[in-house]
Amino acid sequence: MVQELVIAVIAAICALGLYGMSAARVIKQYERGVVLRLGQLREGVRGPGFTMIVPFVDKLHKVNMQIVTMPVPAQDGITRDNVTVRVDAVIYFKVVDAADAVIRVEDYRFAVSQMAQTSLRSIIGKSDLDDLLSNREKLNQGLELMIDSPAIGWGVQIDRVEIKDVSLPETMKRSMARQAEADRERRARVINADAELQASKKLAEAAKQMSEQPAALQLRLLQTVVAVAAEKNSTLVLPFPVELLRFLERATPAEAAQAVRAVSGGPVSSAVPSALGGARTEPRIPSESAERSEAPDVSDASTVEAEPESEAPLETSLPGAGPGPVGEASSSQKPVPTQPRA
Repeated sequence: MVQELVIAVIAAICALGLYGMSAARVIKQYERGVVLRLGQLREGVRGPGFTMIVPFVDKLHKVNMQIVTMPVPAQDGITRDNVTVRVDAVIYFKVVDAADAVIRVEDYRFAVSQMAQTSLRSIIGKSDLDDLLSNREKLNQGLELMIDSPAIGWGVQIDRVEIKDVSLPETMKRSMARQAEADRERRARVINADAELQASKKLAEAAKQMSEQPAALQLRLLQTVVAVAAEKNSTLVLPFPVELLRFLERATPAEAAQAVRAVSGGPVSSAVPSALGGARTEPRIPSESAERSEAPDVSDASTVEAEPESEAPLETSLPGAGPGPVGEASSSQKPVPTQPRA
């Protein structure tokens, strides 16, 4: 009798041990427990630590309350300016109500993932390419609002959404590279033109100042010669004003000498104008032979009569001589013989 009692006590203890093992649950610090008793939600969410449930009657669902990082698969879309792009993102969310995450949605992770993909495709179609590349912060905020609106009813809070990468077609990449190169070239030309404008203004001021003091131009020329000679060159090039050369071509020797004297600042010999291109004029004495006309060599004055002087030359017809003006003698002309009188 005693033996049977001991066996019964041992069996009861074992049963209680098995019952306790099946009813005991441990909930971690970052988890919350939702108990369903016979399919009905029990009030109150079990906190972290040790807890007990009724075996075969209660069912405990543990919900992770940590922030979940979920990558959003890359989505192909067409932007508002008709550019085909491929965009992927990453979403950060957490469960704020464990009971709603269990009761209101079948799988809150899968639901958030699908909502993120559809919202990403929608935000691509509403944005321009420039916004996707340069104004991502605004797009991230809009995408977060689009996903967070339905997720609130699931007991899920969207913490942050980030567009991770934007893939462009190769043709669009080349076009953007050409556009960027052209823009840089435009800025370089504008800067160069601005520099030329400023330099021209400074040169105009310098020219105005030098025009008031002619010696400044000479000093500047000497400084240029010194700067060129400092390079140990074998050839020295001296600049000479082209306007001065043109003036010397048109000027008389006296004016040319005066101009060169003004430029050089010293006396100039009379040979300088001719060396610089000016023509020296010498007085020419007309000869007597040039003033007198040669008379025809004839033996008898009766056969050749002197023609009166006139402005236009007169032609004569003499035997053995061609037509020509009177006063000019030909070397081939022969004297006309005369016959003796009876």
